[in-house]
Amino acid sequence: MGQDSSNSSRPPSSDGLAKPAPKSLRARSGRRPGGQPGHEGRTLRQVADPHERFEHEPAGCGGCGDDLTGAAVTGVAVRQVFDLPDVGVRVSEHRIVSRRCWCGHVTAGRAPDGVDAPVQYGPRVNAAAVYLQQALFGAQARTARAMTDLFGVAMSAGAVAAAHARAGDAPADSEFVDQVRDVLTSASVVHVDESGLRVAGRPHWVHVATTGKYTLVWVNPKRGRAGIDAGQVMGSMTGIAVHDAWAPYDTYTPAGHQLCCAHLLRELTAAAELAPQAVWPGQAADALLRLKTAADTARTEGQAGIDPDLLTEQTGLFRQAALVAVKDHQHEKSKTGRKLTALGRRMRDRIDDYLRFAVDLRSPFDNNRAEQQIRMVKIRQKVSGGLRTLDGAQQFALIRSYLATATAHGRNIMNALTELVAGCPWLPTGAATT
Repeated sequence: MGQDSSNSSRPPSSDGLAKPAPKSLRARSGRRPGGQPGHEGRTLRQVADPHERFEHEPAGCGGCGDDLTGAAVTGVAVRQVFDLPDVGVRVSEHRIVSRRCWCGHVTAGRAPDGVDAPVQYGPRVNAAAVYLQQALFGAQARTARAMTDLFGVAMSAGAVAAAHARAGDAPADSEFVDQVRDVLTSASVVHVDESGLRVAGRPHWVHVATTGKYTLVWVNPKRGRAGIDAGQVMGSMTGIAVHDAWAPYDTYTPAGHQLCCAHLLRELTAAAELAPQAVWPGQAADALLRLKTAADTARTEGQAGIDPDLLTEQTGLFRQAALVAVKDHQHEKSKTGRKLTALGRRMRDRIDDYLRFAVDLRSPFDNNRAEQQIRMVKIRQKVSGGLRTLDGAQQFALIRSYLATATAHGRNIMNALTELVAGCPWLPTGAATT
């Protein structure tokens, strides 16, 4: 059918050596490349109070060679260097003292919470190891090597695995998962998606539900209802579910469904390639993009909705394109004809779900938020391969949920991980929902 990553939902990695030329579906915005007006820059700037100051005096006069000690200062040029200090491990020893009372009873002191072994790694060491695995997608052996090279910590692959397992269990043991799940089930809009993940040498599925600020990721051997139900989100949702028209999502009854129009635009691109003489794919795509521009403008300007006349006109054009697609291709017996007919019928029958974003401005045009979270897991698989056990995959998914939610609330990743491995994970209690 001539499908590749540019005209379908296939990932770019499936294109092989015959990759198509990059072609974006985005229209030109008219803005110049680079930072836009009002963008907060990150230029390196001098600070008023550096940690150290060094004076560099001239050795002698550059003219006559005389000593310049005590000569008048005519100017000082300041140059600042931002660098990391020498990093090394600090060993803290806790001596648990026992004393015998006059009554004969022996009482031992109490070690601080978390200090419960003769030798152990501290929370920041464990957090750094988990960071390298989660944020940089390192395998256990490479993470252990990086800990030695960066911090001088001779950490084994087994110690890295143990740190990751403890971090992965912490969100489930705390209130974090319940809090995120409660927000998702009551949110006005939730993005959901799923994708394949190889676990224990067999195909599994990673599922995600997110509002952008609250994210829950989980792994299950099943893709359909059984896998979706394992997240305990969609069955209780009260808002709009944004997804890519995967049939099992339609068996749930939230407030409404918003089908991903970015997926539809790729399908329309493929339809135009399969039927070059057809006008309807371009007409439908043009209607979608015009409605998207109107909806984006209305949100930016704080309007309650888009122009009713524009909505009626473009909706009519989209519906007409769908009807023409069915009429022109329903009698074709080829695989191409059946595919184009199915696309036209879906557009016709689910027009309200495709164009919900133009009627209800809370509803987004695409499902990018969910796909961005899925992409992080796929990158991990591409960099370090599949996961060895389902428990390990679930732990990885829970840490991804924790980090995605914490960073969306402005939390530093390293600080959030340190709290996590210390057994006191950050919780989004009291944060405003989105």
